[in-house]
Amino acid sequence: MNDPTGEVNVSGTTETGQGGALRIAGAPISWGVCEVPDWGHQLDRERVLGEMRALGFTATELGPDGFLPPSPGHRRSLLDSYGLRAIGGFVPVVLHDPAYDPVPEAKAMFRSFSEGDVDTVVLAAATGADGYDERPALDAEGWATLLGNLGRLLSEAEAFGRAVTLHPHVGTMIETRDEVDRVLDGSAMPLCLDTGHLLIGGTDPLDLVSRAAARVAHVHLKDVDATLAEQVRTGKLTYTDAVRAGVYRPLGRGDVDVAGIVAGLGAAGYQGWYVMEQDVVLSGEPPRGEGPEIAVRESLAYLAALS
Repeated sequence: MNDPTGEVNVSGTTETGQGGALRIAGAPISWGVCEVPDWGHQLDRERVLGEMRALGFTATELGPDGFLPPSPGHRRSLLDSYGLRAIGGFVPVVLHDPAYDPVPEAKAMFRSFSEGDVDTVVLAAATGADGYDERPALDAEGWATLLGNLGRLLSEAEAFGRAVTLHPHVGTMIETRDEVDRVLDGSAMPLCLDTGHLLIGGTDPLDLVSRAAARVAHVHLKDVDATLAEQVRTGKLTYTDAVRAGVYRPLGRGDVDVAGIVAGLGAAGYQGWYVMEQDVVLSGEPPRGEGPEIAVRESLAYLAALS
């Protein structure tokens, strides 16, 4: 199914239009590895990377700080030993606070990505607090600061030869449809299309593809239980509890039109990565062969079967 470039061959309407293959990458969060304190049991890197390799992945996102070695050279050597390369990384950064300048932090991040041959920085507009269960509202000054910082970080990324995208994400400053549209209208920042976070936040990801496919530079593929998503939107359930309850489902078993999204992006000429993400919270170490890899394997089979 996978070739050495990290592409998964599929047929019909799911083709990219450029060689008939989807570029599929893994993500440590699909194994419950997360930057949020007390998120759940954290599997060690050897198990996660080993299971990625066994599933046929040849590319991955980095995961949170501390999951992989901080040295770009050591990180690259470790991933090489598993037949993997890093193609992106999720980086929460405070962008809305007039008293905080994110550029020095961003420069260090872009330099690290450049030295480690990691192509894409996936920014999230962090609140400044841990976790994704609460967030403040942005005032006019906060919006002006955030949009201005997006432009500054886009320029800094170009200077380091890195791609950068903004990831609308539950519990960050960019979550709802109105907030996503304000970023589209008020900045040139490309988007990471996370099909799960968009749906939970109130944006139909297929509609966003139909309106703004040209702004999509990176994709996180999730499927979602719409009933649990609605409970998060209405405040009946925290985001963390929803993940624990299984809001993310193997591709094809939820309420996201994954096939339509992939087809729409392909028709628009998208040639970037599709990162398999099914966030989970683990209560303990699962037996070998019975952990998160089962859901990831099912999702890979769904993508391969699309036609």
